[in-house]
Amino acid sequence: MNINTSPATLGKSSAQVTPGYMSGFGNSFETEALPGALPIGRNSPQRCAYGLYAEQLSGSPFTAPRGTNERSWLYRIRPSVRHSGRFARVDAGLWRTAPCHEQELVVEQLRWDPTPIPEGEFTFLQGVQTMTTAGDAATQCGMAAHVYLITKSMVDQHFYNADAEMMFVLQQGSLRFVTEFGRIDAEPGEIVVIPRGVKFRVEIPAGPARGYLCENYGGALTLPERGPIGANCLANARDFLTPVAAYEDKDTPTELFVKWGGALFKTELPHSPIDVVAWHGNYAPYKYDLRSFSPVGAIAFDHPDPSIFTVLTSPSETAGTANIDFVIFPERWMVADNTFRPPWYHLNIMSEFMGLIYGVYDAKPQGFVPGGMSLHNCMLPHGPDREAFEHASNSELKPVKLTGTMAFMFETRFAQRITAHAATTATRQHDYADCWKGLDKRFDPNKP
Repeated sequence: MNINTSPATLGKSSAQVTPGYMSGFGNSFETEALPGALPIGRNSPQRCAYGLYAEQLSGSPFTAPRGTNERSWLYRIRPSVRHSGRFARVDAGLWRTAPCHEQELVVEQLRWDPTPIPEGEFTFLQGVQTMTTAGDAATQCGMAAHVYLITKSMVDQHFYNADAEMMFVLQQGSLRFVTEFGRIDAEPGEIVVIPRGVKFRVEIPAGPARGYLCENYGGALTLPERGPIGANCLANARDFLTPVAAYEDKDTPTELFVKWGGALFKTELPHSPIDVVAWHGNYAPYKYDLRSFSPVGAIAFDHPDPSIFTVLTSPSETAGTANIDFVIFPERWMVADNTFRPPWYHLNIMSEFMGLIYGVYDAKPQGFVPGGMSLHNCMLPHGPDREAFEHASNSELKPVKLTGTMAFMFETRFAQRITAHAATTATRQHDYADCWKGLDKRFDPNKP
């Protein structure tokens, strides 16, 4: 087995960025693990250096506008047609894909305790548990929200998702993603995005891991427009990291799994598909540390819309209405005067799947713990629990910094249907709605 990597070759020295990565969001990168592996001035020469094959991976239609056109050129030991074969359908376990109607609609607010990490051996592919689905993967709209539980590294196993872009939200335990484009090491508090069609395997370098996974069936995740906020803050492009080229020259049997049309298939290969020696383009995996998000907020009064906490968005054909918004609630100062500072009570046309990575969420200090989840579907009311309401209504309004906290939301324009597993799992909190008991009538027409 031969493993090789090289520093980035585009515009920055390895001392200027995290070693093994190139910084920037949506950039056109170029990187090579062997000197001269990248063709100069052309994409598909008659003969590639080192006997490599040129191959394009397109993440958008060829005719997509330049601003949304995504593609990368890969220079690999074998073309992907050799990383294929006769696929046989295999059991997908608890992984589900929209549309999924195995469970009747549940018209109520839902919440779950953290899913325990199992004692047996579970690779990434065996440890995905779908909680909600929305839209239709076949028509490339909507999403699915999952929990992943990993107790074993993938060894001589690889995977790619033909149905969706994948965003991993790490909550417990580090992960290593060995991808065609290079390696990504990530820890809790970071996210990793793997584009549709990119081959990879998941390893656990330091023990069992648990986290959240969003499948995006629609338009690729991108940075939201800042509008009147202007050019800076929120998620800054420079903080996104894409791996440099790394390859395996490994001629031993491996299994390749592909998720296609909502089903899981497997074929046998005599070699590793992680064989890209060089690549250039703007379609590649990346990671982002959520702690580098620069929040903005009210510095006088009132509580702004949570849209100001959007990290990434998957746009739809309707302007301002996202297929998915990925929103976080990080550490921040609360300074608004004469203001109820937690999120206000509301009904939303969007549907919100929420998770807690670490710390305490200010609107739900009880019952919502790291690793837990909640679902507030379209037009179902939600907001602070009774304890949060009483505290926020009566506390001294001095500047307060929320520290050691990181919650997130997968928000979509589609109603999210829970799976049979989500409906019946022992972690479901059937008394969740009780958190609003005690929000009794306070109205008194004689006391303005």
